[in-house]
Amino acid sequence: MKTLLKYIKDYKKESILAPLFKMLEASFELMVPLVMASIIDRGIADNDTPHIINMGFILVLLAAVGLISAVTAQYFSAKAAVGFATKLRSALFSHIQSLSYTELDTIGTNTLITRMTSDVNQLQNGVNLTLRLLLRSPFIVFGAMIMAFTVDVKAALIFAVAIPLLSVVVFGIMIVSMPLYKKVQAALDKILGRTRENLAGARVIRAFCNEEAEIAEFEQENEFLLNAQVFVGKISAAMNPITYIIVNIALVVLLWTGAVRVDNGIITQGEVVALVNYMSQILVELVKMANLIIQLTKALACGKRVENIFAIASSMENGANISANDEVAISFDHVCLTYSGGGDESLTDIHFDVKKGETIGIIGGTGSGKTSVVNLIPRFYDATKGAVRVNGKNVKNCDMDALRGTIGIVPQKAVLFKGSIRENLLWGNENATEDDLEKALEISQSKEFVDAKEGRLDFVIEQGAKNLSGGQKQRLTIARAIVRNPQILILDDSASALDFATDAKLRHAIKSMKNDMSVIIVSQRASSIQYADKIIVMDDGKMAGIGTHYELLKGNEIYQEIYYSQFEKRKENISL
Repeated sequence: MKTLLKYIKDYKKESILAPLFKMLEASFELMVPLVMASIIDRGIADNDTPHIINMGFILVLLAAVGLISAVTAQYFSAKAAVGFATKLRSALFSHIQSLSYTELDTIGTNTLITRMTSDVNQLQNGVNLTLRLLLRSPFIVFGAMIMAFTVDVKAALIFAVAIPLLSVVVFGIMIVSMPLYKKVQAALDKILGRTRENLAGARVIRAFCNEEAEIAEFEQENEFLLNAQVFVGKISAAMNPITYIIVNIALVVLLWTGAVRVDNGIITQGEVVALVNYMSQILVELVKMANLIIQLTKALACGKRVENIFAIASSMENGANISANDEVAISFDHVCLTYSGGGDESLTDIHFDVKKGETIGIIGGTGSGKTSVVNLIPRFYDATKGAVRVNGKNVKNCDMDALRGTIGIVPQKAVLFKGSIRENLLWGNENATEDDLEKALEISQSKEFVDAKEGRLDFVIEQGAKNLSGGQKQRLTIARAIVRNPQILILDDSASALDFATDAKLRHAIKSMKNDMSVIIVSQRASSIQYADKIIVMDDGKMAGIGTHYELLKGNEIYQEIYYSQFEKRKENISL
């Protein structure tokens, strides 16, 4: 927890004042039994009404001051806890953003969501309760025992025996339950992952009529989580009855001892009531302490999980600024790639150059490594062998922000954020003018449908872009990349939802842009890349061929198979 507590340093004042006001409240609370003893021994025994009224007024005053102290302490503790959680969540999010795709793939999205939400919330609750109860409860317990000794030493020895027994129970259960709560959180990770997959793939599940199987698997995992929670809950729940048994036995012994000593004239009836009140205070505080220990156990387990995320460092080191003085825009020098977790190479001996202003097509079957190739250019992953160079400089030696600032990439999955069309386009370039946005819409073939939307650029896209079609989403993501005015434009199968005519217009518009932009088009369609300056054919992570459309159509079997399967023409009917 040491690495996490630094996020509360801006709330030092609140973290000090909260327990201080709780201690103030506890001090007044410890005085109440003595006032009650005075009322019984002097006011009631001597029929002294003025004394009863005076002591009653003191009780009201103690209650009022205690209430004000408690509310003030609650305010400061809540402010510190919420502020701590806000800063921790912000730092955690920033750290996650700094990780490379390799770490994100290894950790898993569902795990990161749990850390950002459930785990941080548990830590917030733990900090809140710690500031309010960690000092107050022990202060009341030991304060009540000390006050009991001031009343009667022999009777107070009962407190000296009961409190160690209660401490053994509380801390023993804490030691047992802490690792179990870690397992509960791990099971929660798993069920959150299952829930996320089912919600994201609901249409696919229904399309294949697989609802019952997914429900059965979800129920199985949910049952496992339930059993784990019930098991650790039973252990934690044992704390209250065991502490009640010990305290009530102590109360019986205390009443018996007190009765004997009152009968012998050693102590008064009011002092016995005061001792019982102190024992009751100890009981209440130990129940609070038990709940605090349970919450702290959860918080410590969650804190360890959050610390584990902070402990993960990005496998990519940042470099210096990128140079831009080479005729070759992109160079792959015998590149190999193996994803984390080991296994076979995903890419093997990839070797090609892309000059400035060239258009390169990449085609191949599903899983052939097309996306893996383009992911190496903006350095989403690092090559395990060989080198990827942009403008003559190895991407491993480039400043990642500067590198990615020269690249506009449209991923396979079109992702738009909730907000207006303008806001989404400005993600590409926050300084873009209205003319830049309009030009990007024209080039991406988005202008037609954007003009039909109410408010045009101010039209609000819903979360997940549910109010746009697949083709509209793809065209807007292309527009967002074009707004960036990049040196390198990567279209990773980003026109799959477009019809052939719109796809052709898009490629022609991009080709007509008056700059030295290098374009890489990844596509399953031969028609989308056949007019590229060079076409790279991928097969099982290797380059199966490179050349123009006509060169590959003459001598590359894989390209021939893809082309003829799509155009349904016999080889002998094609005039070359």
